Amino acid sequence: MNSPDTAPPGHRAARRRPDLATITAWWRGLGGDGFLVLPPPKRGRYTQSDGHEDAAELLAARGSTGPASFAYWHWQSHERAFDRSGALTGELLLHWGGDHAAVAAGLGEGPTGFRVVDGGPRSAFRLDRVTHRDDAGLPDPMDPDGVRQFLDALDEPVDRRTSTPRYRALSPVEAEWLHDRLRDPLDLSAATRFAIPLERRDGLTPDETERLLRAWRVGYEGRLAEWDAWGELLHALLRHGHEEAWEIVAALGSRVSGVLREVPSERGLAVVRGFALAGDRGAVPAWLALHRSVHEPDAVRAAASLAAELAAPGVPETALRELYHALIGAVTADWSRRTGADHHTERQWAALAAIRFGTDDRLPRSLRVLAAYAARDHADLVREEALRPGRSVFVGTGTAEVLAAVDRYEAARDGLLSGTGPDLTAYEGTLGDVWHRYRTLTDADVRWLRERVSDPATGLQGLGFCLELLLSHGLATDSDVEALLPRRLKDLTKKYRTTYTEWRHPLVTLTCLALDLDHPAAGKLVSWWNGARPAWKDELRLLTHLGAPDEAKAAELWDFVVSPAHDVGQLMTWVLVRARLDGEHPLLVADRLIGTPGIREHDLCQVLIGVADPGQPLWHYAVDPRSRGWWQRAVEVAEHPGLSPAARAMGLRTARGHCLLHHPDQLCPAPTEAERAAALSWIARHAEG
Repeated sequence: MNSPDTAPPGHRAARRRPDLATITAWWRGLGGDGFLVLPPPKRGRYTQSDGHEDAAELLAARGSTGPASFAYWHWQSHERAFDRSGALTGELLLHWGGDHAAVAAGLGEGPTGFRVVDGGPRSAFRLDRVTHRDDAGLPDPMDPDGVRQFLDALDEPVDRRTSTPRYRALSPVEAEWLHDRLRDPLDLSAATRFAIPLERRDGLTPDETERLLRAWRVGYEGRLAEWDAWGELLHALLRHGHEEAWEIVAALGSRVSGVLREVPSERGLAVVRGFALAGDRGAVPAWLALHRSVHEPDAVRAAASLAAELAAPGVPETALRELYHALIGAVTADWSRRTGADHHTERQWAALAAIRFGTDDRLPRSLRVLAAYAARDHADLVREEALRPGRSVFVGTGTAEVLAAVDRYEAARDGLLSGTGPDLTAYEGTLGDVWHRYRTLTDADVRWLRERVSDPATGLQGLGFCLELLLSHGLATDSDVEALLPRRLKDLTKKYRTTYTEWRHPLVTLTCLALDLDHPAAGKLVSWWNGARPAWKDELRLLTHLGAPDEAKAAELWDFVVSPAHDVGQLMTWVLVRARLDGEHPLLVADRLIGTPGIREHDLCQVLIGVADPGQPLWHYAVDPRSRGWWQRAVEVAEHPGLSPAARAMGLRTARGHCLLHHPDQLCPAPTEAERAAALSWIARHAEG
């Protein structure tokens, strides 16, 4: 039932008070009893990490030292939820930290006319308007919020684990309600939201498909892909055998691969194969799926066949990596369908599959190498699972068979992995997960890193990753500078945000290297950093002072550090500069800063942990509680005999908040029970620390 303060359906514009004002007034009245709400966000609080930083600062300002529970929303959620007039047009996600039960109690049911839905201990709370449904569970078509909520519920998959999410079936009245929205006269913009949930369940009729096609061609002539429901309509066209489907495929190009995958045919297979061999890595999973549907059901034999074609000259290496991921996904999905496995069990099975594929002679060496790399951190997890008392998750596979597979893999691993590395085009967080492996470098690692630096195909992210490792370990040389200048300078001067990574912008690192080597290009690079354009570089310029440091550079850095300006690595840079100038460990430099006016404790803690190993600083802008590297270094700081009690306490506090203790499933890969038990034991021994 509608709240008394909620306007009748269809009259959102007539509400007397903006939704944002109502929600903000309610929000400001929350808090107390160990529960803190952060003020509504400005643009500076853009992510969840920003929210946690703001909470830490607010708690520190209030002198709070014990555990605290808090809630907030950030600017991305704000922009998605409110329009310019302050009307709520979608769910507002309320993020939180601390004790879930305390946050739930503190938020309560929400302001009048709205409701707060608890997403559970691993999700955000969701604030939305209270709306009305009839006895059949249907909204009034004239109530925009009720319709939105109804469609959002239909769009929630019941199974996300497959390549195409699976949705619950529609009831007859729900289906009829949706079909009614597609009656003549057809308004394409209005029809979009109703066509999508219908076709996700193979529900569009031939007549609806035809009318939508005509409206689409007229309304989006020359820009077909801009219509939100193009994928669902193409699916309907293929499903109904409509000849114009192939004209649409030709017009839209490789982006149609996922749709063709869902309606298998020889013609679709040929089209997707062409996309994949032309270098579109996104088409590779669809190619494997279609090849299996049309020719070879066995995933391993199908992948081996495709790998042979991907070995052709001109096909990028990323396509083969995509094929490996598609193979793992396919065999895991096959096994899950047979066994009804849950997500945790699927992950364990995928790890076992990677271990097996590392020594599977049916696959070419290129795929076996990728499998061996993927399995690198999973062998102990799989062995532990196989030896677990009681029923193993590896349904249909005996313990002896699993252990034998792990033994074969470990015997072959070093030979397969020598001179290999991660996919440098992967999501930054994926690369961050392996950063801790490179605290020491083998000769093969160094060769691989130098090859990637000199490869013209390596992008800015990859250059940042590789050059940072070479420089921080003291292994970068003139040849690395020559490999990048001058032919890569145009690329290197492009903006590349490294907010979430452990490495700096590659031009920062290259400038530091050139300065340290007194390379002839150093002056040109410094001049570029001192120039007026482009403006994005200004916040990074001071990070180059780590190259060939002197007292003047240290002084300029210090002036910035104690100013209110936003820190993106300047404090870390000053600590490392001061350590180089004074010939001491940067941990000791950072320790002496504790309590210094103008330096935020939160930033100093991040720097303290980050410089625990001066041979590989962690440049992340905030402590990453899901990273093994941060855990390891927090422990080192907490146990360092040369540090002050306050510095060691920072290390201990960081370790206590790590996901290894509280949310081990958020580490990638998940820790073994032995690893977690060791961490818990360490915390117990330092309980009084």
